[in-house]
Amino acid sequence: MAYQICFVTVGNLTNAQKIANLLVEKKLAACVSILSQVKSIYRWQNKMEKVDEFLLIIKSRKKLSKDIIQLVKENHNYTVPEVIFADIVDGNEEYLDWIGANTLFDTNISKDKNTKKNI
Repeated sequence: MAYQICFVTVGNLTNAQKIANLLVEKKLAACVSILSQVKSIYRWQNKMEKVDEFLLIIKSRKKLSKDIIQLVKENHNYTVPEVIFADIVDGNEEYLDWIGANTLFDTNISKDKNTKKNI
């Protein structure tokens, strides 16, 4: 089975906890760790920004990445939320099995949503 870690930055603890709770409740993630006081420096609309954020570290199946992106976008307070994935290439087999046992086996997103129709 293929697993991933997903990173999402969030502007406040309330939003971070909401997204983390939803991901675990819906079995899109086995675990979400919330790190506080992450300093982010980035450019947004031609302006340098320096903000304190919270970092979500989401442990899940690779097949659920589209579901995670959709849930984050629907519940995030940013216009363009950071949602990036890194493959887990190796790890404690028992922990990886635990991720598998605590997440959905497959995506909830209909295959029809992912196909573009020619008009």
